[in-house]
Amino acid sequence: MTSQAPRFLKDSHITLISDLLRIGLLYHSLNRSCLIRAESMGALMSKFWFMMFPAKEYKIVVVGLDNAGKTTTLYKLHLGEVVTTHPTVGSNVEELVYKNIRFEVWDLGGQERLRTSWATYYRGTHAVIAVIDSTDRARISIMKDELFRLLPNEDLQNAVLLVYANKQDLKDAMTPAEITDTLSLHSIKNHDWHIQACSALTGDGLYDGLGWIAQRVTGKATS
Repeated sequence: MTSQAPRFLKDSHITLISDLLRIGLLYHSLNRSCLIRAESMGALMSKFWFMMFPAKEYKIVVVGLDNAGKTTTLYKLHLGEVVTTHPTVGSNVEELVYKNIRFEVWDLGGQERLRTSWATYYRGTHAVIAVIDSTDRARISIMKDELFRLLPNEDLQNAVLLVYANKQDLKDAMTPAEITDTLSLHSIKNHDWHIQACSALTGDGLYDGLGWIAQRVTGKATS
């Protein structure tokens, strides 16, 4: 049996319904196309805006003795993973974006012969990160000397100081309180400072420290 349209629907009605369905499908297609185009235009405008009005970038220098974990810390923050590292000769620099805040981060070589060149990187610095090997009790006094040598530098007079007490995942690591006392951090009066327990290998504590820097340099709470 051949199906037929109900008698109350004339051919003209069927044609009208068919036309309406086609119009509806066309509208849906155009609307979706416009939405995609609008999204693409929004992304383009966003890129154009940042090109014309670039966001302020904050400079961080990362210092510490050789084998403290500076480069591992940098790339854990930058890539979210542990990378194979070699002793830094000179410096590494990467851009980090944390909660829409841009940081230019300079990782400075920590070998004795390279420490005298640290000061050449200080100009324009907003924050200093000092990475401490919490298991290296024999050399922490050397890091104290380096720290108090760099802090009076004129180019760092407005910089904040974050101390990463690194390698807290290892046995016999000094506690942040021990490191604070050994480095005499409480004697620092001209810089805001903070010590953060962390592990560059696991990432624990790294973003807590970076969040502290972000809040200090922007003057805004980051949640």
